Amino acid sequence: MKAYLFYIFAKIRFFLHRSKILCIFVVVEYQIMHLFLATIENNRAILNESESTHCAKVLRLSEGNQILVSDGRGTLCEAELTVVNPKSCEAEILREMPVLKRSYHLHVACAPTKNIDRFEWFLEKATEIGIDEITPILTAHSERTVVKTERCERVIMAAMKQCQVPNLPAIHEMKKFPDFLKTCNADRKFICYCGNEFEKRTLKNALSKGISEDSSILILIGPEGDFSPNEVALAVEQNFIPVSLGSTRLRTETAGIVAVQAVSFALQP
Repeated sequence: MKAYLFYIFAKIRFFLHRSKILCIFVVVEYQIMHLFLATIENNRAILNESESTHCAKVLRLSEGNQILVSDGRGTLCEAELTVVNPKSCEAEILREMPVLKRSYHLHVACAPTKNIDRFEWFLEKATEIGIDEITPILTAHSERTVVKTERCERVIMAAMKQCQVPNLPAIHEMKKFPDFLKTCNADRKFICYCGNEFEKRTLKNALSKGISEDSSILILIGPEGDFSPNEVALAVEQNFIPVSLGSTRLRTETAGIVAVQAVSFALQP
């Protein structure tokens, strides 16, 4: 068997030689530009310790490598690493990247789902689409009463960096629904509601009338059991407009994504 295999190998080598076939392997090095959150000032970007550790020890980047940096407030720049240290990395700004900046400000207050993975999925996708603030709220029908803010921040930052979004949304501590209503402010306020106790219109229709591209918008998303009628009445007293998200009943995290995308479609230039 070995002799037979050697014979086949020899015949193949002879064929390649006689046919003058040249096999060339080309290795192309492609550098992925990783995005880092940084303090940007005086044409220089400074990474905090967490981002520096990721840059130096995890990705093993070195001086001269090019990266993307963002201040989390809409600025995205291409930069070149000048100092690589696990404690503090620095980079020289090469140029500011063109980005489509949103003029509106979107805040979604959402009751977290019992399965925290679903709520984190909402955080991730809302960050990708475009959102500025997220507040978990505790309602009468809430099935989850605790949310780990630090973990939510990591989920949001990972989504921002993976999709190279220059805006880092703020995630607030959980608030009881009545307390949140007393402190929230926005130009236009909506509460998404499945019931029929209050007159509603679709969010799409509500966004098409009297809202400018630089408006601040607040949307309330309820839990799996929806808002109670008393909660909706309380929100209406605070000038919230009851709206629906369509003809079908949506899960909490899906409703949140639909609301964020509806605002993006209506107001994004």
